Amino acid sequence: MVDGSGVDVRERGANQQASDRRLFMQLQVWSGCADSKPLVATVERSRIEGVLYHDLNDPAGVALLALHEDPAFFATGLRELLHGEPFASLRHRPDLTMLGRTYASGFEADLDDWLLGRPRRTVLNPAWPWGIWYPLRRAGAFARLSPQEQGAILKEHGTQGRAYGDADLAHDVRLACHGLDTNDNDFVIGLIGRELHPLSHLVQAMRRTAQTSQYLQSLGPFFVGHVLWQSPAR
Repeated sequence: MVDGSGVDVRERGANQQASDRRLFMQLQVWSGCADSKPLVATVERSRIEGVLYHDLNDPAGVALLALHEDPAFFATGLRELLHGEPFASLRHRPDLTMLGRTYASGFEADLDDWLLGRPRRTVLNPAWPWGIWYPLRRAGAFARLSPQEQGAILKEHGTQGRAYGDADLAHDVRLACHGLDTNDNDFVIGLIGRELHPLSHLVQAMRRTAQTSQYLQSLGPFFVGHVLWQSPAR
């Protein structure tokens, strides 16, 4: 969408593709869940698009990852769902809330699939029940680099991640959260896969990249979950 000022906020891909559609994802976490069955029944009835996780680091912890193209959903329909039982009886953990939107870098061959299809297939794949979610904030020094320097750093980081994806070890979801995060983070990252160890291994391997070792100001907190329920993939 281009307004009268000439500002263009559309996502752009390869071959002059442009789109004003994007997918928002929000992770919310609770503790105090002794029985997760009522949660499953509630989200199934609601027809929400998303994932319920058991929190690996909290024996009474659960999380809901909700997906929607309209951000107003999180302030209306989702809000109503979470105000009712059984969610209302749980202890909400706002320190682990994460919200972000899919975005494009300008090189995507299939822009709509990158923004809408691929993220859905990743988080809703029943063969990939493990997830690690975390926010990150880049250091200001990164923004002062030339586009060529930034490109080289991001290429190194992306090559590392694609290698794990090609081997079916870890699959990533990258969300921008500029202005959406209470701690002023820039991105929310989801690492999704069949087994937990490769996800942890990828985080470890990324420590050696220039982006992580030199140009990140903060990383985390981390949420580690195992799928309790998933909505059907579209």
